[in-house]
Amino acid sequence: MAAPTATVDLSAALITAPVPIGHWLAILPVAHCITLGAVLLMLRAYPRLQAWLAIPGLAALALIDAALLAKVAADGPLTMVMGRWLPPFGIAFTVDLFGALMAFTAALAALAGGIYALADIGESGRRYGFFPLLMLLMAGVTGAFLTGDIFNLYVWFEVLLISSFGLIILGSEREQIDGALKYAVLNLIATTLFLVGVGVLYAAFGTLNMADIAAKAGDLRGTAPLMTLASLFLLAFGMKAAAFPVNFWLPAAYHTPRIVVSALFAGLLTKVGIYALIRVMVMLLPMERQELSLVIALAAAATIVVGALGALAENDIRRLFGYVVISGIGNMLAGVALGGLGGISGAVFYALHSMVLMTALYLAAGEIARRGGGFSLSALGGLYRQSGGFTALSLVLFLAACGLPPFSGFWPKVILVKASLDLGVWWLAASILLGGFLTTIAFGRLFLLAYWRPAPIAPTPIALRPPGARWRTGLPLAALTALVVGFGILPEQLLALSQSAAAGLADPQAYLHSVFPEGRAP
Repeated sequence: MAAPTATVDLSAALITAPVPIGHWLAILPVAHCITLGAVLLMLRAYPRLQAWLAIPGLAALALIDAALLAKVAADGPLTMVMGRWLPPFGIAFTVDLFGALMAFTAALAALAGGIYALADIGESGRRYGFFPLLMLLMAGVTGAFLTGDIFNLYVWFEVLLISSFGLIILGSEREQIDGALKYAVLNLIATTLFLVGVGVLYAAFGTLNMADIAAKAGDLRGTAPLMTLASLFLLAFGMKAAAFPVNFWLPAAYHTPRIVVSALFAGLLTKVGIYALIRVMVMLLPMERQELSLVIALAAAATIVVGALGALAENDIRRLFGYVVISGIGNMLAGVALGGLGGISGAVFYALHSMVLMTALYLAAGEIARRGGGFSLSALGGLYRQSGGFTALSLVLFLAACGLPPFSGFWPKVILVKASLDLGVWWLAASILLGGFLTTIAFGRLFLLAYWRPAPIAPTPIALRPPGARWRTGLPLAALTALVVGFGILPEQLLALSQSAAAGLADPQAYLHSVFPEGRAP
């Protein structure tokens, strides 16, 4: 199909007025990550200095994202256009509440991971570029959350994909290379499908600006192949998010790198896929999402149950947690399938909860291995006798992952179950509850074997951290656990933000007005 044509005065598309200072916040997080990553790369010969520059840099990223979130929450979506060209001709960074929430939560998870890496990543790993790759990963993740251009979304996917390849093979062990190969093949297929979808979309709409696409979709619904587009994006982002039946790459890959890398992957990467799916299917192609809702709901139910059953069957803690990631993706997909304020707000809330929780769970897995001598359940035991405090902290994370009160995983599941029952989709509500039940059994098995029973043999602790570095592993784990407890006990603010983000996606007029203050471009 030929691209729509229009007579446009390009000289009138140039921005002549100065950009408001507050709008620079839209691009500042990405610029900060890229700049700091380049500086850290130049300091490759100084691994200790590199590490101590990265942690303040990650803290600064969290503060920048917090300021961005505060501004968007107060003033609504904001847009920053590159090259002084007005949309849809220029590449725009458009930040709404959904993107700002995801970026801020990602920065908190990355900061926790960076502090933990001070103990988990040795001098060799730092020389091979852990911290520069981490900043590049955050540039890709943050750019994906903040961009207002769908081709730019593809670019940021590529940035985080390249950096994740470097992180997953850090150490060059045989198991890591094998995991990286499986990770790469499926993700490259998903990326190719995404790029094909972008090409078809541009041929149909003649634009890549998300606001422009959302505004034109209704007029082109009878002529453009929007259902084909929606199906391509659903498959591509479903593979990125590890949804059933294209989820098998995740448990085959996430257990292979260093534990802090696994934590960052579990907390961040699959959520970028879910974010893109929600952004495209809910805001850009809402009618097509509704047509595909049954397919998405079936995939969601299968993802929840398959993930929970996989967790039940695993003996390796890292692989068990990988299946928990998959089951959580199913809950978010259920929200996409349900649509409406309840479904989308439940998916947003669950995504924020999962980013914090899964990062914390993998960091806890590192502590389990250090104290117990390995990741195998059959060889673990006696952790309760070693440390009552760590046992209590672990139990909080396990209960949150099961969706039990009073922790953060409880509330989004309540929202999703209620939304399912309100629409009469009882089987989807049943799959959410069944997934929670099976996950509870899996974590109960983990707790009984690794913590409660006596140690089968005297453990040989793994040197995951140097002596005297307890705060480097304990501080991030305790901070993330505190967030899990806080989100559960005081959910009102996060629930209100999630509902506002969902409302902005379902009715994107404020988003469109931020991009086109004078009305939609011709």
